Amino acid sequence: MQSGYTCQSCLKRLSRISGAKPFARPARANPVYTTTRKRYYHQINGKFKALATQQRRTAATAESLNHRVTRNAPGDLKSAAPFGVEEAIRNPERVLLQPSNLFHSFSNSPSPVIRRRAAFMKSHAYCPHPDHRQTRIVTSPHDPEGRKTTKSIHPPAHVNFECPDCGLPVYCSERHWMDDYEHHTEICDTLRQANEDDHDLHSGRFFPEFEYPGPQIEEILPNMTNWDTYLYTREYNAINEDRSMRQATRLLTYPMTIASVIHELSPYNIRAGGRLTTEGLKSLSALRYSLHPPRSGSGLGIEGLRPTPPAVRIFILGARAESSLPRQVWVQLEYLFHRCPLHLIFIGPESMTNRDEEFPLPERTATNPFGGIVEDRISNYMKITTFVEYYHTMHKANYFQPFDPYFDCFVLFHPGLGHPASAHEWEETLPHLLETKVPIISTGYTDWDMQRDKKWVEEKMAGEVDLLMEAGENRFRSLRWDLNDLDPGDISAGNWGVWAFRGK
Repeated sequence: MQSGYTCQSCLKRLSRISGAKPFARPARANPVYTTTRKRYYHQINGKFKALATQQRRTAATAESLNHRVTRNAPGDLKSAAPFGVEEAIRNPERVLLQPSNLFHSFSNSPSPVIRRRAAFMKSHAYCPHPDHRQTRIVTSPHDPEGRKTTKSIHPPAHVNFECPDCGLPVYCSERHWMDDYEHHTEICDTLRQANEDDHDLHSGRFFPEFEYPGPQIEEILPNMTNWDTYLYTREYNAINEDRSMRQATRLLTYPMTIASVIHELSPYNIRAGGRLTTEGLKSLSALRYSLHPPRSGSGLGIEGLRPTPPAVRIFILGARAESSLPRQVWVQLEYLFHRCPLHLIFIGPESMTNRDEEFPLPERTATNPFGGIVEDRISNYMKITTFVEYYHTMHKANYFQPFDPYFDCFVLFHPGLGHPASAHEWEETLPHLLETKVPIISTGYTDWDMQRDKKWVEEKMAGEVDLLMEAGENRFRSLRWDLNDLDPGDISAGNWGVWAFRGK
């Protein structure tokens, strides 16, 4: 079998993440673009050429992934199945879209996947024009639904007209689009960028940004100031285009958000503007002591036997799309912590999202009472376990006790703690989290989303919470803007902000 050309596992997961989110998130009034310093990439006759060492390192993995994905993929994905570099040069027509031809309206897209998304939007999303009556409760000051008043006379109408500038169905008619054009221009450019990024995923091109490096020697320290310095010091393939950077960071934002907080070289500190509090330094110092153990002089012989500390457990609660990320993405987290085993534990009723090939779930037995799916051969120092269950149920059963601030931490990716549709699910869980006294890292889609979660925690648990890190923009947020298929005007960035707290 020919070696894989593009990691379709990454491509498939990224396409799924780009779909509708479980709850509507408010769009930012003035989206801010984050650009990156361009770096050079090796080119030969205009064709990308991956480094030979990287090809040898990933050939076997890419080959097995490509075979598994293309065998189970629907027809429209099989048409863009991975192929070898030599075959790509001989058959350039296999590329569906060229970089200069990525803009298409969703309804007339060359990709059937995007055409189906357009049909979904037109049947579920509502026109934001203020002449229509409200269809939901306004949850933020940036929600376009707030412009609709009780004086609106027209009933709600589904979006049907596609803006010629961004290519998305955003209004029910051309008349409403023209009448509300000034408001639409605030996000039109960002919507067009998201449109082109989605078409890029289905273009069939070679994706060098999905080639991940292996482990480095311990003496080479990563620079975690921002995306540029991290990718350079970890020796990723150079990314020459902003669009490629957006695609790469959409996946890497999950492990890197965790690493940027708990790593000893974290960009967050207690200096002015560093956002870390005194209590945060105490909690994270204990965790970092275990994540960066001193050399013990251990060896393979009898004289080199040393006691082995337990793995550091990272509980990811309310897991959704992050649990289905390619395991090569999560292994990048392990490579930042030498000689320290990690155990990732995904917990939540939606933790098996996009993992249909792993059904049915294991039977619940006396030795596995919650039917956990264990992946213990990912690498020498990483293990992943998934539970389709609420955390508070497992906590009451004392399944994970005891907790140790030196070896445990919780992570909540976009939990929606203060969102009206999901707050009730966290009311029972939050007291149990604070009871453990271990760090809790939380992220948000937007600044409003994050501040709402923080306010909800402080109101529900007044006097019982210590702030470890102030809420603010995440240094390793996704640089790509995502669409909400239930409301095309609602745009957000994965892990835009991050903050941390713990129980007193």
